[in-house]
Parts: sequence; structure tokens; C-alpha cells
Amino acid sequence: MKKSSIAGLLIIAIAIGVIISTYADSSTYGSFSDARETESELHVVGQLNKEKELFYQPTQDANYFSFYLKDNEGKECKVVFSGSKPQDFERSEQIVLTGKMIGNEFHASKILMKCPSKYTKDEVEVTEVTATTAKI
Repeated sequence: MKKSSIAGLLIIAIAIGVIISTYADSSTYGSFSDARETESELHVVGQLNKEKELFYQPTQDANYFSFYLKDNEGKECKVVFSGSKPQDFERSEQIVLTGKMIGNEFHASKILMKCPSKYTKDEVEVTEVTATTAKI
């Protein structure tokens, strides 16, 4: 075999290995019920329960943040995140967690938030009209 053929086969083998390892590391979407049944990481989508307390005391432990989340099936669970509380967390419309269940708590390794849009159809922004912006 030629050296170029061996190099081509080697590149293809490496690419297949990368694809397989990426697929093995990817997690799927589910609910808290699904997280209780599996040992692997899972994405859970839901909304923050604003009626229950958020616990974050950075002076005592800056890497402990807990809150309650309702998943898309309506099931509620306590979530523990080993990190600081994200900015504007209470204003988020939807939260996507990556993690797994440990006991009765969902331990999140990542938090993604969908924050409310500043452009809504019910709000109108009023600005002052100046001579340079108003051309008649």
C-alpha cells in the first residue's frame, strides 16, 4: 500500500472514533421521572417554581445553589447546582438542566436559561423625537 492510502485510512479511522465518542457523551432530553430511571446524564426542560425558596449564600459556600423546578410533565424536583447562581435567574422563562438524579435531588452540571425577550408585542417603546430623526 502507498503511504497516502495508509494516511487516508488512518484519518477515516480517527474520524469514526471521534464521532462514536461524541455520540456516547451526548445526553438526551427527558423529565425528572426519566432521570430517576437512568444512571446517565439527561437534559431536563422546565420552569422555575417562583413560589419556593432559592438557596444561595455566597459568603458560606459560593458553589452551592439550589432551587425547585417543574419539568414539562408538571413534576417538581429540588435541583442542586455546584456553581454560582446565574445572573437574572429569577427572570428566566425556561430552564434547561444537564445532570442526573442523586437520591431525591437532581444534581445539575450545566444550566441554560431562556430569558424573556425585550421585544414583546404588548409593549411599545416611546422615544423622544428630535429634529434630526423626524424628517417631513
